[in-house]
Amino acid sequence: MMWKKQAEFIWLSSIRHYSRISPPRPAVIRVSEKKVAHLGPPKAGPKPRQLLSLPPFPGHNLPGKHWGRQGHVTAVSWVKYYFDEVQDSVIQSHFNKGLVQMECANMGDSFVEQGQMKPIRKIKTNEVMEPGARIFLPVSMVEGRISKRYDTIPSGTLNPNADEIDYLQRLVKYRDSAILVLNKPPKVPLKGNLPVHNSMDALAAAALSYDINEGPKLVHRLDRESSGLLLMGRTKESVSLLTWLFSDVNKSKSLSKAWNDACEAMYQRYWALVIGSPKEKQGIIRAPLSKVLLDDGKTERIILAQNSGLEASQEAMTEYRVLGPMINGCSWIELRPLTCRKHQLRVHCAEALGTPIVGDYKYGWFVHRRWKQMPRVDIEPTSGKPYKLRRPDGLDVQKGSVLSKVPLLHLHCRELVLPNIAKFINVLNQKSDNLFPTLSSKPDGPDLLRFVASMPSHMKISWNLMSSYLV
Repeated sequence: MMWKKQAEFIWLSSIRHYSRISPPRPAVIRVSEKKVAHLGPPKAGPKPRQLLSLPPFPGHNLPGKHWGRQGHVTAVSWVKYYFDEVQDSVIQSHFNKGLVQMECANMGDSFVEQGQMKPIRKIKTNEVMEPGARIFLPVSMVEGRISKRYDTIPSGTLNPNADEIDYLQRLVKYRDSAILVLNKPPKVPLKGNLPVHNSMDALAAAALSYDINEGPKLVHRLDRESSGLLLMGRTKESVSLLTWLFSDVNKSKSLSKAWNDACEAMYQRYWALVIGSPKEKQGIIRAPLSKVLLDDGKTERIILAQNSGLEASQEAMTEYRVLGPMINGCSWIELRPLTCRKHQLRVHCAEALGTPIVGDYKYGWFVHRRWKQMPRVDIEPTSGKPYKLRRPDGLDVQKGSVLSKVPLLHLHCRELVLPNIAKFINVLNQKSDNLFPTLSSKPDGPDLLRFVASMPSHMKISWNLMSSYLV
């Protein structure tokens, strides 16, 4: 009996009593390189990626694209349309790996309080898009290669040489008989005066006239520090029509329904990197702007109008949408100006949203005084764990990115949709009213043209750094 009691005592003492509050951590047997077995924690599974949100699917044929059967748009077609600058093979690879996910519009906004995301599901390439459906995909899909060779911007002469002409012509994305669309690099002014010769209007007149005697003319604004799609008119008729399109005056309706529909569908979309993150993830900013002179009596500054009635103001509206969560204290947002005012996007971001654009020292100087170029640890919203940084492509070329002590302005006109001026201009010039209702006898081509421009190098580096944060 004694040996039974001793065995029972040994058996009871060998039982481990676990707390119900803190259960034991699972362990697995691992074998080291020296063939020694030991207990260790299980290997971590696949880690979630940074997700980028596409806008809700509008549910109708999109400009510049013929989808074939009405209302039948697949997920891969919608992603390829939105990311026109990304190679098809990269998009297809993300679908094959199951990295593209979708949440329908009736499930509400995915960015909810406390940083949690609602459930999303994996989708295949052939899934048909429904109106309001929202797609999420890794930020790394848009990660691009960074060229270590920086192009030299022509300067100091009104007669550019062959290399400078070749450089300028490589900026051109589209050219027809009426318009010229190019991807403007940063730090190039649009209009020049006596001491400034490397402005876009002067360079375009010298190098981009092609088969027309006169050079193309500017029809809308793009700040010197910003980059992206710049539209120019090639003839007097197109310049006049485009200037009218970009003005904020009440536009009278034409008798051509196709022209009226094309004008209503016209828009611009910008991508910007801002310091902080807006409280609301999407919305419309309605904040009128007014112009003031600083104490020196020469420098102008755009501010939010105070509605006091003592100062002239202009109505200004901007639609915005946050592309993803905040990383390293910054967020990528998409901006769509609904009016055309000077420095409208920069003032609305800095003063209306309270999130100045990175590199905007004119309207965000109060934040850039505390600018820190070194990345810091942020928390991933879905798991609550810190991000882990890998080394993305382009970190050895840091000029102007968020890794620089003095970053360049991170504001880029990425997308432009406008009427096909070359198609409509002859119709609108007709004097007889019976020629307006139909365009069947006019030149072929779509009613709308759509252009997408890739980001400049300093913004690509900043984007790659954001996509390098994996949980």
